[in-house]
Amino acid sequence: MKADCKTPNHTPFGGLSWPPLVKGRLVRRYRRFLADVRLEDGREVTAHCPNTGSMQGCSEPGRVVYLSIHDRPERKLKYTWELIQMPDSLVGVNTAIPNRLIFEALRHRAIHGFKGYEQVQSEVRIGNGSRIDLVLRKNGAAPCFIEIKNCTLVEKGTALFPDAVTARGRKHLEDLQRLTEEGSRCVMFYLVQRMDAKRFRPAAHIDPEYARELQRAVHKGIQIVAFDVHIDRKRIHLRRRLNARIDPV
Repeated sequence: MKADCKTPNHTPFGGLSWPPLVKGRLVRRYRRFLADVRLEDGREVTAHCPNTGSMQGCSEPGRVVYLSIHDRPERKLKYTWELIQMPDSLVGVNTAIPNRLIFEALRHRAIHGFKGYEQVQSEVRIGNGSRIDLVLRKNGAAPCFIEIKNCTLVEKGTALFPDAVTARGRKHLEDLQRLTEEGSRCVMFYLVQRMDAKRFRPAAHIDPEYARELQRAVHKGIQIVAFDVHIDRKRIHLRRRLNARIDPV
């Protein structure tokens, strides 16, 4: 999504609606982008898996999943995997949702601490072949750059990112540090697409280099924001801000 929008004055924002969903059970996830699902009528279909992470802890065969249907001729796969039912929460697996959700929430001035901005842009080039997810602008102020990460891994009430080693994630942190040094406000925004997390931490046991880079970024003034969501089979919307602690690695 590429957009450049003026923000309205405190327009109510109720989140995003899911398209019609069909229920099934996960047979397996493979090749990162594919998932075999057995539907309730007994048919087994292959769905697109819109998640490049390991999906550790939320891709177990046998779990109930929900798929959206896309019947366009140009689509190779008719189904897209959207949700998985975990013991304590539905979990959103589509990594495109956080950017859309946060873009709309900011456009509607629905997130405390970001309401003074007049313009929201998405997928903005920042040089060196890099893009930033969102940029907020207002007259007379430095821009605010926001990089968004999707978080689906939760252990003992703690939301963790990343769920696999991520060189790309470290590069994003380096980009934000450079922008901070140039005088801009920079934010790492972690969206936890589930309802059973009480706090956020970097997953140092999975990717210690990412955790160290995040610690350096915080010392240079990058702000960490973590939110969870309310999620059901009809809608997903921001719920509450989580405590985010960055411990030394």
